[in-house]
Amino acid sequence: MKLNVVLVNPEIPQNTGNIARTCAAIGAKLHLVHPLGFSISEKALKRAGLDYWDKLDIEEHISLDKFLELYKPEKNNMFFVTTKGKHVYTEPQYQNMNEIFILFGRETKGLPEDLLKKYIEKTIRIPMRETLRSLNLSNSVAIVAYDICRQNKFEDLEEISNYF
Repeated sequence: MKLNVVLVNPEIPQNTGNIARTCAAIGAKLHLVHPLGFSISEKALKRAGLDYWDKLDIEEHISLDKFLELYKPEKNNMFFVTTKGKHVYTEPQYQNMNEIFILFGRETKGLPEDLLKKYIEKTIRIPMRETLRSLNLSNSVAIVAYDICRQNKFEDLEEISNYF
C-alpha cells in the first residue's frame, strides 16, 4: 500500500515539518500544494523534521487544480479530511487499496467548500466534541495516517521493539 499525504496550502511551517517527519516515519509520500504560507527553506520547517528530510519522498504542485488533474479523484482512492466529513475516518476499508491519498486543507480554512461538496462521499472526519473547532493539522494527519497503517497491519513498519 502506498500512502500519500496531501497538504493543500499549508500555512504553518512547524505543522508541515511535523507532518514531514510523520510521513518519513511511515514511508508516506508528502504532497505540498501551493501556495504555501512559508518557504520550504524556512528554519522552523527544517527544524521540525530536521533529521528526516533526506528520507522523505516529497512532491510539490503549483495549485490544487493541477494536483487534481494529475491525480484524478475519480480514478484514485482519495479521501478529503474535514471537520464536516460525512464519514468517520475509521469507516473506509483501506486495506484493499494499492494507493491512498488523504487531503488536508490549510489550518485556518480547511479544504475548499466546493471540493468537499463535489466529493462528499469521500469526506472523512475525526470525531471530537462539537464545541471545539478542530484539531491541530499535524495531529490530524498522524491520527488518520496511522489508522490507515493499522488497517494494513503496519506493512513495512517495525512493530516489535528490539530494546527489551
